Amino acid sequence: MQDIQLLLEQYGGWLVFANVLVEQAGLPVPAYPMLIAAGALAGAGGWLAPWLAATLACLLADTVWYLAGRRYGSRLLGVVCKLSLSQDSCIRQTQRLYLRIGVRALLVCKFLPGAGALSTVMAGLTSTPYRRFLAYDVVGAMVWAGSALLLGGLFHSVVNDVLDVLGTYGPMGLAILAAVLALYIAARGMRRWILKRNLRVIPRLSVDELMQWRQDGRPALVFDVRPEAQGEADRIPGAVAVDLRAPLPVLDAGAQAADIVVYCACPNEVSAAMLAARLRAAGYPNTWALRGGYEAWARHAHPA
Repeated sequence: MQDIQLLLEQYGGWLVFANVLVEQAGLPVPAYPMLIAAGALAGAGGWLAPWLAATLACLLADTVWYLAGRRYGSRLLGVVCKLSLSQDSCIRQTQRLYLRIGVRALLVCKFLPGAGALSTVMAGLTSTPYRRFLAYDVVGAMVWAGSALLLGGLFHSVVNDVLDVLGTYGPMGLAILAAVLALYIAARGMRRWILKRNLRVIPRLSVDELMQWRQDGRPALVFDVRPEAQGEADRIPGAVAVDLRAPLPVLDAGAQAADIVVYCACPNEVSAAMLAARLRAAGYPNTWALRGGYEAWARHAHPA
């Protein structure tokens, strides 16, 4: 363990800072294990440096996401989610949490995979005052980093035993850590790829085609599966809000032959395709996911 311990003692603050900064920037590189290790090796008296380093890294990354959210709005959500290993649900769940409890979501978002950057983008998107954002973000970052350091201190013997094993094998120990991280990322990536592959069979309808249907008088049921609290003014005209987690909406007997279009605000129309798949399985074959989701409709309806 001596090499690892020496590394953390000499460069612990910088290592924690770099690891947290990369994670909070949106990349799938977990920083919590590093903080736990730092807490186990440093002891209660040496927590201040990694605690402050982690908090500062969070504030830097979160401020950039906040400012970007204010400037680029909801378009940035899709970009952030493409960096996530859980993009099928990260936008939907993070929006739902933020719209429900507001800026207080910053107190817990760092404990939720993929939600840190998205919550700070939501703060900027909803024009949360920067001082209010900063106050909650500082507390959230300190609680998140402090909890990891505390866990490391409480279970220092277990953590030290693990580090002893890794340290015994020197470079091989670091290779094991790298392999575990690579397997984690690969497993999450494979899960996402399988989901996208399974939903690829759901047909997509372009915004131009939907607009043409309306001009031709071809009726279609339109479902909005974005999080709750979306006002009618923010929906496609005539769309009905549907909770993706709830049972399928009750439709009229003649709806089985009707056209149904589902849209969301996520990459690859994943949430819309999930509901479309359920509807098709329930006996509604004429169901499409809207390609590009609400953003595509907004660009078409309100060109810059």
